[in-house]
Amino acid sequence: MLKNILTESECSMLRSLIDDATSIVLCCHMNPDGDALGSCLGWAAYLSSQGKDPIVVVPDQYPDYLRWLPNTEKIIRYDKHVEQGDLLLKTADLIFCLDFNTASRTDKMADTLLASAAKKVLIDHHLGPDMPTVLTVSHPESCSTSELVFRLVWQLGGFEELDKKFASSIYCGMMTDTGGFTYNSSDPDIFFIISQLLTKHINKDKIYRNVFHNYSENRLRLTGYVMLEKLVVDTARHASYFTLTRQDLRRFHFVKGDAEGLVNMPLQIKGLKLSISLREDTEKENLVWVSLRSVDDFPCNKVAEEFFNGGGHLNASGGRLNCSMEEAVKITQQAFLRFESMLK
Repeated sequence: MLKNILTESECSMLRSLIDDATSIVLCCHMNPDGDALGSCLGWAAYLSSQGKDPIVVVPDQYPDYLRWLPNTEKIIRYDKHVEQGDLLLKTADLIFCLDFNTASRTDKMADTLLASAAKKVLIDHHLGPDMPTVLTVSHPESCSTSELVFRLVWQLGGFEELDKKFASSIYCGMMTDTGGFTYNSSDPDIFFIISQLLTKHINKDKIYRNVFHNYSENRLRLTGYVMLEKLVVDTARHASYFTLTRQDLRRFHFVKGDAEGLVNMPLQIKGLKLSISLREDTEKENLVWVSLRSVDDFPCNKVAEEFFNGGGHLNASGGRLNCSMEEAVKITQQAFLRFESMLK
């Protein structure tokens, strides 16, 4: 049986907040991934089962390979509908903040989000929650925010009446945030949750294919190009990095999501402990997006914090640099030297 993640008083508060709300908005971080969308859509499904009419507002575009998720057609993109997004946030009486720990991660939505008079509830698994809320559900030890949503629904007694749409969203979120359950997924409770999701008759194999085997020809060719031409392996320090410039992205007709998972591939090299991806923003000059992955107990989140203005989890983190790609490469090399003793 799953352990409760809310105290009795917190559970009672959450029920009251939902019961009393007439206008509910759910939001997540910019560049929404599988967990951000999965947790939002899963929680929205639960709220709908409680007679509510929640609206999901995301800061910007999400990858094409997540468009199959149930009810994505109802999502409001803030960057495309700023006035509508602002109105929804301003007039909401309850806002759920999912899969982010601080308002800045919602990018241009942040000011309106913070200014809203709505009561706010944070549901997240990142370290250091920093949001003004009436209730914070923060469990960094969890594999994903989608796991937390499942646990909340389970504790609230709402799982039985939910269907395949809820289960598919939650499974997708958990799967994507663990690399197909290959990291941060050793807690036996995770597999109990999966067993329960399977009772809703989800097709877990199809969900996997939808996410990991649903790329364009250009993405496949980009993968080959990165591994052959761009990958730099620091054998002495058991680390690697690769760069993706705007020129590279144009050459392979890059669309959002095409770089997903590439950073994991170098970790297939025997003995490699750390992999870093450096990708130039497609529009802004001197903005480099950084993804980090590691294995075993190497803390790539510490590398992200110290060198890349970021953070995250032990084996999966991210950050950003406001500099040229050449400078980003130098910073990466400095990071390898700084953590040399832990990498060997």
